[in-house]
Amino acid sequence: MSMSYCETSGKIATTTFETDGADGERILRNITRETPETDGFSIIVHSRLQWDWVWQRPQQFLSRLSRRHPVLYIETLPPSPELKAPRTAIRRIKEYNVTVLQMQFPLSVWHHEDYVDRERRNMLLAALHGPLAGEFDSPIQWFYDPMAVTAFGGYIKSRAIVYDCMNEFSQFRGAPPEIVEREKLLLSFADVVFTGGCRLWEAKRHFNPNCHFYGCGVDVEHFSCANDKSLPLPEDIRHIAKPILGYFGVVDERLDHALIEKMAMAHPEWNIVMVGPTIKIGASALSKQPNIHWLGARPYAELPAYARAFDVCLIPYTLNETTEYINPTKTLEYMATARPIVSSSLADVVSHFFKVVEIGHSHTAFIEQCEKALRKPNQTKIHRGLEMANANTWDKIVSELEAHVQYALDRKQRRVSAQPYVGQVSEMLVN
Repeated sequence: MSMSYCETSGKIATTTFETDGADGERILRNITRETPETDGFSIIVHSRLQWDWVWQRPQQFLSRLSRRHPVLYIETLPPSPELKAPRTAIRRIKEYNVTVLQMQFPLSVWHHEDYVDRERRNMLLAALHGPLAGEFDSPIQWFYDPMAVTAFGGYIKSRAIVYDCMNEFSQFRGAPPEIVEREKLLLSFADVVFTGGCRLWEAKRHFNPNCHFYGCGVDVEHFSCANDKSLPLPEDIRHIAKPILGYFGVVDERLDHALIEKMAMAHPEWNIVMVGPTIKIGASALSKQPNIHWLGARPYAELPAYARAFDVCLIPYTLNETTEYINPTKTLEYMATARPIVSSSLADVVSHFFKVVEIGHSHTAFIEQCEKALRKPNQTKIHRGLEMANANTWDKIVSELEAHVQYALDRKQRRVSAQPYVGQVSEMLVN
Protein backbone atom coordinates (compact mmCIF):
# COMPACT_ATOMS: atom_id res chain seq x y z
CA MET A 1 0.00 0.00 0.00
CA SER A 2 1.08 3.63 -0.18
CA MET A 3 1.10 6.27 2.48
CA SER A 4 1.02 10.01 1.90
CA TYR A 5 0.91 12.94 4.20
CA CYS A 6 0.54 16.69 3.91
CA GLU A 7 2.98 18.97 5.65
CA THR A 8 2.46 22.60 6.55
CA SER A 9 5.89 23.90 5.55
CA GLY A 10 8.89 23.07 3.40
CA LYS A 11 8.29 20.22 1.01
CA ILE A 12 4.56 19.97 0.41
CA ALA A 13 4.24 16.20 0.22
CA THR A 14 6.36 13.13 0.73
CA THR A 15 5.30 9.70 -0.44
CA THR A 16 6.58 6.31 0.61
CA PHE A 17 5.91 2.83 -0.71
CA GLU A 18 5.23 -0.14 1.48
CA THR A 19 5.45 -3.30 -0.57
CA ASP A 20 5.44 -7.07 -0.33
CA GLY A 21 8.76 -8.65 -1.29
CA ALA A 22 9.00 -12.07 -2.89
CA ASP A 23 9.89 -13.63 0.45
CA GLY A 24 7.00 -11.94 2.22
CA GLU A 25 9.24 -9.40 3.92
CA ARG A 26 7.71 -5.93 4.00
CA ILE A 27 9.99 -3.37 2.45
CA LEU A 28 9.74 0.37 2.99
CA ARG A 29 11.12 2.39 0.15
CA ASN A 30 11.21 6.20 0.00
CA ILE A 31 11.27 7.41 -3.57
CA THR A 32 12.33 10.91 -2.61
CA ARG A 33 15.71 9.36 -1.71
CA GLU A 34 15.93 6.74 -4.45
CA THR A 35 14.54 7.40 -7.91
CA PRO A 36 14.72 4.31 -10.12
CA GLU A 37 15.75 4.34 -13.74
CA THR A 38 12.71 4.37 -16.00
CA ASP A 39 12.23 2.56 -19.25
CA GLY A 40 11.27 4.36 -22.43
CA PHE A 41 7.51 4.04 -22.21
CA SER A 42 5.33 6.36 -24.26
CA ILE A 43 2.35 8.24 -22.84
CA ILE A 44 -1.15 8.79 -24.27
CA VAL A 45 -2.96 11.58 -22.46
CA HIS A 46 -6.71 12.15 -22.23
CA SER A 47 -7.34 15.74 -21.17
CA ARG A 48 -10.24 18.14 -20.84
CA LEU A 49 -7.88 21.09 -21.45
CA GLN A 50 -6.42 22.16 -24.78
CA TRP A 51 -2.64 22.14 -24.94
CA ASP A 52 -2.43 25.77 -26.14
CA TRP A 53 -4.78 27.09 -23.46
CA VAL A 54 -3.65 28.36 -20.05
CA TRP A 55 -0.36 26.66 -19.13
CA GLN A 56 -1.35 24.49 -16.18
CA ARG A 57 -0.50 21.29 -14.36
CA PRO A 58 -0.91 18.96 -17.41
CA GLN A 59 1.43 20.97 -19.62
CA GLN A 60 3.96 21.43 -16.81
CA PHE A 61 4.08 17.71 -16.08
CA LEU A 62 3.94 16.44 -19.64
CA SER A 63 6.42 18.85 -21.17
CA ARG A 64 8.97 17.52 -18.67
CA LEU A 65 7.95 13.89 -19.02
CA SER A 66 8.35 14.26 -22.78
CA ARG A 67 12.11 14.64 -22.31
CA ARG A 68 12.28 10.86 -21.90
CA HIS A 69 8.86 9.68 -23.03
CA PRO A 70 7.04 10.59 -26.26
CA VAL A 71 3.64 12.08 -25.41
CA LEU A 72 0.43 11.92 -27.45
CA TYR A 73 -1.91 14.55 -26.06
CA ILE A 74 -5.58 14.04 -27.01
CA GLU A 75 -7.75 17.13 -26.77
CA THR A 76 -11.40 17.48 -27.76
CA LEU A 77 -12.66 20.85 -28.93
CA PRO A 78 -16.19 22.04 -28.11
CA PRO A 79 -18.74 20.65 -30.59
CA SER A 80 -19.42 22.72 -33.68
CA PRO A 81 -22.85 23.35 -35.26
CA GLU A 82 -21.10 23.72 -38.63
CA LEU A 83 -19.52 20.27 -38.72
CA LYS A 84 -21.27 17.45 -40.57
CA ALA A 85 -18.96 14.66 -39.36
CA PRO A 86 -16.30 14.22 -36.68
CA ARG A 87 -12.85 15.51 -37.61
CA THR A 88 -9.29 15.03 -36.37
CA ALA A 89 -6.08 17.00 -36.75
CA ILE A 90 -2.52 16.05 -35.78
CA ARG A 91 0.24 18.52 -35.02
CA ARG A 92 3.67 18.38 -33.45
CA ILE A 93 4.74 20.69 -30.63
CA LYS A 94 8.21 21.78 -31.76
CA GLU A 95 9.54 22.69 -28.33
CA TYR A 96 8.70 19.31 -26.80
CA ASN A 97 8.41 15.65 -27.71
CA VAL A 98 4.62 16.11 -27.75
CA THR A 99 2.12 15.30 -30.47
CA VAL A 100 -1.40 16.73 -30.21
CA LEU A 101 -4.33 14.75 -31.59
CA GLN A 102 -7.27 17.12 -31.79
CA MET A 103 -10.83 15.87 -32.10
CA GLN A 104 -14.07 17.71 -32.74
CA PHE A 105 -17.68 16.59 -33.21
CA PRO A 106 -20.80 18.03 -34.78
CA LEU A 107 -23.07 19.59 -32.18
CA SER A 108 -25.93 17.43 -33.48
CA VAL A 109 -24.31 14.21 -32.21
CA TRP A 110 -22.50 15.48 -29.13
CA HIS A 111 -25.06 14.18 -26.64
CA HIS A 112 -25.12 10.67 -28.13
CA GLU A 113 -22.61 9.35 -25.63
CA ASP A 114 -22.13 5.84 -27.00
CA TYR A 115 -21.56 7.19 -30.49
CA VAL A 116 -19.09 9.83 -29.29
CA ASP A 117 -17.15 7.27 -27.21
CA ARG A 118 -16.98 4.85 -30.12
CA GLU A 119 -15.88 7.52 -32.60
CA ARG A 120 -13.24 8.96 -30.25
CA ARG A 121 -11.82 5.48 -29.84
CA ASN A 122 -11.91 4.82 -33.59
CA MET A 123 -10.21 8.14 -34.36
CA LEU A 124 -7.39 7.38 -31.91
CA LEU A 125 -6.93 3.85 -33.27
CA ALA A 126 -6.91 5.17 -36.85
CA ALA A 127 -4.14 7.61 -35.91
CA LEU A 128 -2.13 4.95 -34.06
CA HIS A 129 -2.33 2.57 -37.02
CA GLY A 130 -1.89 5.33 -39.60
CA PRO A 131 0.22 8.51 -39.37
CA LEU A 132 1.42 7.72 -35.81
CA ALA A 133 2.16 4.02 -36.42
CA GLY A 134 4.96 2.70 -34.23
CA GLU A 135 5.29 5.87 -32.14
CA PHE A 136 3.04 4.99 -29.20
CA ASP A 137 2.98 1.22 -28.95
CA SER A 138 2.03 -0.24 -25.53
CA PRO A 139 1.86 3.15 -23.84
CA ILE A 140 0.92 4.40 -20.44
CA GLN A 141 -2.57 5.91 -20.57
CA TRP A 142 -2.62 9.11 -18.51
CA PHE A 143 -6.06 10.51 -17.68
CA TYR A 144 -6.98 14.04 -16.72
CA ASP A 145 -10.54 13.68 -17.98
CA PRO A 146 -12.67 11.04 -16.21
CA MET A 147 -15.31 11.37 -18.93
CA ALA A 148 -12.86 9.77 -21.39
CA VAL A 149 -12.64 6.51 -19.48
CA THR A 150 -15.55 4.82 -21.27
CA ALA A 151 -14.01 5.65 -24.65
CA PHE A 152 -10.44 4.57 -23.95
CA GLY A 153 -10.10 2.68 -20.68
CA GLY A 154 -9.61 -0.99 -21.48
CA TYR A 155 -9.96 -0.58 -25.24
CA ILE A 156 -6.46 0.67 -25.98
CA LYS A 157 -3.61 -1.77 -25.35
CA SER A 158 -1.61 -0.12 -22.59
CA ARG A 159 0.94 -1.04 -19.96
CA ALA A 160 -0.66 0.92 -17.14
CA ILE A 161 -3.34 3.49 -16.30
CA VAL A 162 -2.51 6.75 -14.49
CA TYR A 163 -5.11 9.21 -13.21
CA ASP A 164 -3.90 12.68 -12.25
CA CYS A 165 -6.85 14.25 -10.46
CA MET A 166 -6.55 18.03 -10.64
CA ASN A 167 -9.82 19.00 -9.03
CA GLU A 168 -13.30 17.85 -8.06
CA PHE A 169 -14.71 18.45 -11.52
CA SER A 170 -18.18 17.24 -10.56
CA GLN A 171 -18.58 20.48 -8.59
CA PHE A 172 -17.78 22.75 -11.53
CA ARG A 173 -20.50 24.68 -13.29
CA GLY A 174 -21.87 22.68 -16.24
CA ALA A 175 -20.25 19.41 -15.20
CA PRO A 176 -22.00 16.37 -16.76
CA PRO A 177 -23.82 14.26 -14.16
CA GLU A 178 -22.10 11.10 -15.44
CA ILE A 179 -18.70 12.34 -14.31
CA VAL A 180 -19.12 10.99 -10.76
CA GLU A 181 -19.62 7.37 -11.84
CA ARG A 182 -17.00 7.57 -14.56
CA GLU A 183 -14.43 8.84 -12.10
CA LYS A 184 -15.24 5.98 -9.72
CA LEU A 185 -14.67 3.56 -12.60
CA LEU A 186 -11.36 5.20 -13.45
CA LEU A 187 -10.25 5.16 -9.82
CA SER A 188 -11.17 1.50 -9.50
CA PHE A 189 -8.69 0.24 -12.10
CA ALA A 190 -6.01 2.96 -12.26
CA ASP A 191 -2.57 1.59 -11.39
CA VAL A 192 -1.49 4.94 -9.93
CA VAL A 193 -3.54 7.96 -8.83
CA PHE A 194 -2.12 11.41 -8.18
CA THR A 195 -4.06 14.32 -6.71
CA GLY A 196 -3.32 18.03 -6.88
CA GLY A 197 -4.50 18.78 -3.36
CA CYS A 198 -4.44 17.23 0.07
CA ARG A 199 -8.22 17.43 0.41
CA LEU A 200 -8.51 15.63 -2.92
CA TRP A 201 -6.13 12.94 -1.73
CA GLU A 202 -8.20 12.44 1.40
CA ALA A 203 -11.31 12.00 -0.77
CA LYS A 204 -9.84 9.77 -3.51
CA ARG A 205 -7.56 7.46 -1.52
CA HIS A 206 -10.59 5.48 -0.32
CA PHE A 207 -11.19 4.36 -3.93
CA ASN A 208 -7.60 3.44 -4.81
CA PRO A 209 -4.87 2.29 -2.40
CA ASN A 210 -2.06 3.54 -4.67
CA CYS A 211 -3.07 7.19 -4.36
CA HIS A 212 -0.57 9.99 -3.76
CA PHE A 213 -0.80 13.72 -3.15
CA TYR A 214 1.48 15.94 -5.20
CA GLY A 215 0.57 19.59 -5.25
CA CYS A 216 1.54 21.84 -8.11
CA GLY A 217 5.12 22.94 -8.58
CA VAL A 218 6.73 26.05 -9.96
CA ASP A 219 9.29 27.07 -12.57
CA VAL A 220 11.35 29.26 -10.25
CA GLU A 221 13.73 30.43 -12.96
CA HIS A 222 10.80 31.62 -15.06
CA PHE A 223 8.86 33.51 -12.39
CA SER A 224 11.89 34.95 -10.61
CA CYS A 225 12.33 37.11 -13.72
CA ALA A 226 9.71 39.35 -12.10
CA ASN A 227 12.58 40.67 -9.96
CA ASP A 228 14.65 41.67 -12.97
CA LYS A 229 14.36 45.45 -13.22
CA SER A 230 15.53 45.32 -16.82
CA LEU A 231 12.50 43.19 -17.83
CA PRO A 232 10.22 45.49 -19.84
CA LEU A 233 6.71 45.98 -18.52
CA PRO A 234 3.92 45.02 -20.96
CA GLU A 235 2.35 47.96 -22.73
CA ASP A 236 -1.11 47.45 -21.21
CA ILE A 237 0.15 47.66 -17.62
CA ARG A 238 3.04 50.08 -18.05
CA HIS A 239 0.94 53.19 -17.51
CA ILE A 240 -1.31 51.90 -14.72
CA ALA A 241 -0.58 53.84 -11.54
CA LYS A 242 0.76 52.23 -8.39
CA PRO A 243 -0.12 50.50 -6.16
CA ILE A 244 -1.10 47.52 -8.28
CA LEU A 245 -2.73 44.48 -6.74
CA GLY A 246 -2.57 41.74 -9.34
CA TYR A 247 -3.95 38.33 -10.25
CA PHE A 248 -3.14 35.96 -13.07
CA GLY A 249 -5.18 32.86 -13.83
CA VAL A 250 -8.55 31.86 -15.21
CA VAL A 251 -11.38 34.35 -14.67
CA ASP A 252 -14.48 32.27 -13.95
CA GLU A 253 -17.13 31.50 -11.33
CA ARG A 254 -14.52 30.55 -8.75
CA LEU A 255 -13.40 34.15 -8.32
CA ASP A 256 -15.09 36.18 -5.57
CA HIS A 257 -16.32 38.98 -7.81
CA ALA A 258 -18.08 40.74 -4.94
CA LEU A 259 -14.79 40.85 -3.01
CA ILE A 260 -12.89 42.27 -5.99
CA GLU A 261 -15.47 45.04 -6.39
CA LYS A 262 -15.42 45.82 -2.65
CA MET A 263 -11.64 46.18 -2.79
CA ALA A 264 -11.90 48.64 -5.66
CA MET A 265 -14.60 50.68 -3.96
CA ALA A 266 -12.86 50.73 -0.57
CA HIS A 267 -9.63 51.99 -2.13
CA PRO A 268 -10.12 53.99 -5.32
CA GLU A 269 -6.39 54.74 -5.26
CA TRP A 270 -5.59 51.06 -5.77
CA ASN A 271 -5.46 49.53 -9.23
CA ILE A 272 -6.56 45.90 -9.43
CA VAL A 273 -5.18 44.09 -12.48
CA MET A 274 -6.73 40.79 -13.54
CA VAL A 275 -4.78 38.81 -16.15
CA GLY A 276 -6.40 35.72 -17.66
CA PRO A 277 -9.08 34.36 -19.99
CA THR A 278 -12.74 34.65 -19.03
CA ILE A 279 -14.80 31.45 -19.21
CA LYS A 280 -18.20 30.21 -18.00
CA ILE A 281 -19.32 33.72 -17.01
CA GLY A 282 -20.60 36.65 -19.05
CA ALA A 283 -19.20 40.15 -19.29
CA SER A 284 -21.91 41.32 -16.90
CA ALA A 285 -20.19 39.43 -14.06
CA LEU A 286 -17.05 41.57 -14.42
CA SER A 287 -17.06 44.70 -12.28
CA LYS A 288 -17.08 48.00 -14.15
CA GLN A 289 -15.21 49.88 -11.42
CA PRO A 290 -12.70 52.18 -13.16
CA ASN A 291 -9.76 50.92 -11.09
CA ILE A 292 -10.30 47.25 -12.03
CA HIS A 293 -8.49 46.27 -15.22
CA TRP A 294 -9.56 43.05 -16.96
CA LEU A 295 -6.66 42.48 -19.35
CA GLY A 296 -7.70 39.08 -20.71
CA ALA A 297 -5.55 36.09 -21.60
CA ARG A 298 -1.81 36.52 -21.88
CA PRO A 299 0.87 33.96 -22.81
CA TYR A 300 2.54 32.05 -20.00
CA ALA A 301 5.89 33.48 -21.14
CA GLU A 302 4.69 37.01 -20.34
CA LEU A 303 3.34 36.40 -16.83
CA PRO A 304 6.59 37.34 -15.01
CA ALA A 305 6.57 40.71 -16.79
CA TYR A 306 3.06 41.38 -15.51
CA ALA A 307 4.00 40.19 -12.03
CA ARG A 308 6.91 42.63 -12.04
CA ALA A 309 4.31 45.44 -11.91
CA PHE A 310 2.40 43.85 -9.00
CA ASP A 311 2.86 45.21 -5.48
CA VAL A 312 0.64 42.47 -4.01
CA CYS A 313 -0.38 39.16 -5.56
CA LEU A 314 -4.01 38.11 -5.10
CA ILE A 315 -5.84 34.78 -4.73
CA PRO A 316 -9.38 36.16 -4.38
CA TYR A 317 -11.45 32.98 -4.67
CA THR A 318 -14.92 32.52 -3.33
CA LEU A 319 -15.57 29.80 -0.78
CA ASN A 320 -18.06 27.27 -2.12
CA GLU A 321 -18.20 23.79 -3.62
CA THR A 322 -16.21 24.84 -6.73
CA THR A 323 -13.18 25.79 -4.62
CA GLU A 324 -13.51 23.22 -1.82
CA TYR A 325 -10.64 21.10 -3.21
CA ILE A 326 -8.63 23.73 -5.05
CA ASN A 327 -4.87 24.04 -4.59
CA PRO A 328 -3.99 26.99 -6.85
CA THR A 329 -0.93 26.62 -9.07
CA LYS A 330 -0.38 30.35 -8.84
CA THR A 331 0.46 30.24 -5.12
CA LEU A 332 4.00 28.94 -5.63
CA GLU A 333 4.38 31.02 -8.80
CA TYR A 334 3.60 34.13 -6.79
CA MET A 335 6.15 33.06 -4.17
CA ALA A 336 8.85 32.86 -6.84
CA THR A 337 8.16 36.52 -7.75
CA ALA A 338 9.07 37.58 -4.17
CA ARG A 339 5.84 39.52 -3.73
CA PRO A 340 3.49 39.53 -0.72
CA ILE A 341 0.47 37.27 -1.28
CA VAL A 342 -3.07 37.64 0.04
CA SER A 343 -5.56 34.79 -0.33
CA SER A 344 -9.08 33.84 0.59
CA SER A 345 -9.21 31.14 3.25
CA LEU A 346 -9.05 28.19 0.84
CA ALA A 347 -8.53 24.98 2.81
CA ASP A 348 -5.36 23.84 1.03
CA VAL A 349 -3.82 27.31 1.02
CA VAL A 350 -4.43 27.63 4.76
CA SER A 351 -3.03 24.13 5.41
CA HIS A 352 0.10 24.33 3.27
CA PHE A 353 1.00 28.00 2.95
CA PHE A 354 -0.11 29.81 6.11
CA LYS A 355 3.55 30.58 6.94
CA VAL A 356 3.90 32.51 3.68
CA VAL A 357 0.46 33.73 2.55
CA GLU A 358 -1.66 36.33 4.33
CA ILE A 359 -5.15 34.87 4.76
CA GLY A 360 -8.35 36.92 4.61
CA HIS A 361 -11.14 34.99 6.33
CA SER A 362 -13.75 37.57 5.31
CA HIS A 363 -14.04 40.37 2.77
CA THR A 364 -13.09 42.93 5.41
CA ALA A 365 -10.14 40.85 6.59
CA PHE A 366 -8.95 40.30 3.01
CA ILE A 367 -8.89 44.05 2.37
CA GLU A 368 -7.10 44.65 5.67
CA GLN A 369 -4.44 42.09 4.75
CA CYS A 370 -3.93 43.90 1.43
CA GLU A 371 -3.56 47.19 3.27
CA LYS A 372 -0.96 45.68 5.58
CA ALA A 373 0.94 44.06 2.72
CA LEU A 374 1.15 47.38 0.87
CA ARG A 375 2.11 49.31 3.98
CA LYS A 376 4.87 46.94 5.13
CA PRO A 377 5.52 43.73 3.19
CA ASN A 378 6.51 40.88 5.47
CA GLN A 379 10.05 40.12 4.32
CA THR A 380 10.26 37.02 6.49
CA LYS A 381 7.26 35.50 4.72
CA ILE A 382 8.58 36.54 1.31
CA HIS A 383 11.93 34.86 2.03
CA ARG A 384 10.15 31.77 3.34
CA GLY A 385 8.08 31.69 0.15
CA LEU A 386 11.21 31.74 -2.00
CA GLU A 387 12.57 28.78 -0.03
CA MET A 388 9.30 26.89 -0.46
CA ALA A 389 9.22 27.61 -4.21
CA ASN A 390 12.77 26.32 -4.62
CA ALA A 391 11.84 23.15 -2.70
CA ASN A 392 8.87 22.42 -4.96
CA THR A 393 9.97 22.78 -8.56
CA TRP A 394 8.09 21.02 -11.34
CA ASP A 395 11.25 19.06 -12.15
CA LYS A 396 11.45 17.59 -8.65
CA ILE A 397 7.78 16.63 -8.61
CA VAL A 398 7.87 15.08 -12.08
CA SER A 399 10.85 12.97 -11.05
CA GLU A 400 8.80 11.52 -8.20
CA LEU A 401 5.72 10.97 -10.37
CA GLU A 402 7.88 9.13 -12.88
CA ALA A 403 9.24 6.92 -10.10
CA HIS A 404 5.72 5.99 -9.01
CA VAL A 405 4.80 5.03 -12.57
CA GLN A 406 7.94 2.97 -13.04
CA TYR A 407 7.36 1.25 -9.72
CA ALA A 408 3.82 0.34 -10.80
CA LEU A 409 5.19 -1.07 -14.06
CA ASP A 410 7.82 -3.11 -12.24
CA ARG A 411 5.25 -4.41 -9.78
CA LYS A 412 2.89 -5.44 -12.58
CA GLN A 413 5.72 -7.16 -14.39
CA ARG A 414 6.51 -9.22 -11.31
CA ARG A 415 2.87 -10.20 -10.86
CA VAL A 416 1.81 -10.45 -14.51
CA SER A 417 -0.61 -13.25 -15.33
CA ALA A 418 -1.26 -15.04 -18.59
CA GLN A 419 -4.30 -12.84 -19.22
CA PRO A 420 -3.43 -9.49 -20.85
CA TYR A 421 -4.04 -6.46 -18.68
CA VAL A 422 -6.20 -4.81 -21.33
CA GLY A 423 -8.61 -7.74 -21.15
CA GLN A 424 -9.00 -7.38 -17.42
CA VAL A 425 -9.91 -3.73 -17.75
CA SER A 426 -12.30 -4.36 -20.64
CA GLU A 427 -14.11 -6.93 -18.52
CA MET A 428 -14.65 -4.29 -15.84
CA LEU A 429 -16.18 -1.95 -18.37
CA VAL A 430 -18.61 -4.32 -20.00
CA ASN A 431 -19.82 -6.37 -17.05
